[in-house]
Amino acid sequence: MSRIGKKPVSLPSGVTATVSGQTVEIKGPKGVRTFKATDDVNLAVEDSAVSVTPRGSSKRARQQWGMSRTQIANCVTGVTDGFKKELEINGVGYRATMQGAVLKLALGYSHDVLFDVPAGITVTAPKPTEIIVEGIDQQQVGEVAAKIREWRKPEPYKGKGIKYKDEYIFRKEGKSK
Repeated sequence: MSRIGKKPVSLPSGVTATVSGQTVEIKGPKGVRTFKATDDVNLAVEDSAVSVTPRGSSKRARQQWGMSRTQIANCVTGVTDGFKKELEINGVGYRATMQGAVLKLALGYSHDVLFDVPAGITVTAPKPTEIIVEGIDQQQVGEVAAKIREWRKPEPYKGKGIKYKDEYIFRKEGKSK
């Protein structure tokens, strides 16, 4: 039995869910998200909650049961609160600015890095050393944050680079005589 899958996903006020076949459409104040479940699970909306049940007792059905419930819960969280990743930039001369829908990063290269922000994602740079990525799709927010971080990962000696706000960089000791 899936302990995660057993709990129905409750819908807060202002959020509606409709099930058609294996597709769940969730509408909320921040937008609309859809999730298409596999044929291994049944979906139902009852008493302002979405419940997921497995169609059989196979291993795949039980795996899809918990995963589908979690994906639906993430959709509900996305349309109510949204998801957010915060990045910090460390290093002399390293900075970020927004120019329309393009994030301009000065990361010590001979040129500035221009990062086009995809649709559905909001990127802000409140300070030159801080980047905030927000959106209703958790996977897309994480992917955009990872792509930005990829341009200059933090190095272990001085900690220069782009890191997540809550990330700990393991520091190494430099050369000694």
